[in-house]
Amino acid sequence: MKRVVSVSLGTSKRDHAVEMEILGEKFLIERIGTDGDLTKAVELIRSLDGKIDAFGMGGIDLYITAGQKRYVFKDALRLKEAAQKTPIVDGTGLKDTLERRTVHYLVQQGLFNFKEKNVLLVCGVDRFGMAEALVEEGAKVTFGDLIFGLNIPLPLKSLQTLSLAGRTLGPIVSRLPFKYFYPTGDQQNVIYGRYEKYYKMNEVIAGDFHYIKKYLPLQLKGKTIFTNTATLADVELLADRGVEYLITTTPEFEGRSFGTNVMEAVLVAIAEKPIEAITAQDYHYLLDLADFRPRIERLAKTESA
Repeated sequence: MKRVVSVSLGTSKRDHAVEMEILGEKFLIERIGTDGDLTKAVELIRSLDGKIDAFGMGGIDLYITAGQKRYVFKDALRLKEAAQKTPIVDGTGLKDTLERRTVHYLVQQGLFNFKEKNVLLVCGVDRFGMAEALVEEGAKVTFGDLIFGLNIPLPLKSLQTLSLAGRTLGPIVSRLPFKYFYPTGDQQNVIYGRYEKYYKMNEVIAGDFHYIKKYLPLQLKGKTIFTNTATLADVELLADRGVEYLITTTPEFEGRSFGTNVMEAVLVAIAEKPIEAITAQDYHYLLDLADFRPRIERLAKTESA
């Protein structure tokens, strides 16, 4: 049995483990939160290094992506360097493949039409593949990177301005503690009453769930949440606030959608190749074989339904 562990800077209250079979391989997939403790995460990775098949790096990104430019987060590099024997991934490979193709798949299969819809992508430099795909499918996208990451109420309205912001701020932001820009530990359980207007102005709220949750309004009637991972508690929260549809880019396993870092780690374990040798084509090939499909769930009925 292959073992994949996602070591996350997020809260341990979201920990989960599941046994499953993918492409004929049996897997034990675990998510272990370290409650925002970077040192604890490093120690956990070191203790498991060489004993498991792949690591996911959760609750933190390795890169800021701005077009063809990438900037490495200093904190994430500590986690990456702690794994000397076992491959470790942060989900970037799937964000640029699975998430991009999920947008097109939803449209091509007639499951969801993004054309002319107002979409708030809470952080585009985190999911540049999703950002480009949404624009390609004709969505009117507002990028909330400055709002949700830096608490600056300045929406970005194009891929060009998103790339410019990423190239300008990336070299600075990537050197600062990650907790300044993203909810870690118990902060993942805190919702601030701010920026409600950006949710109201858009029909679809897309991107990282913890960013979406950070300023989640009490009322989201008729909205669609398009995100990466959701626990049962997350689904209940969204339903209570009136969300009509939940779409996750990763499939559901035992009532939960795992993060992209977890699913990428699974594919890396199957590929059995050095990370640097795995290409986008490899990911697409494995995704085709695994037949991963998005989770689409109706949470609440509209008045007209």
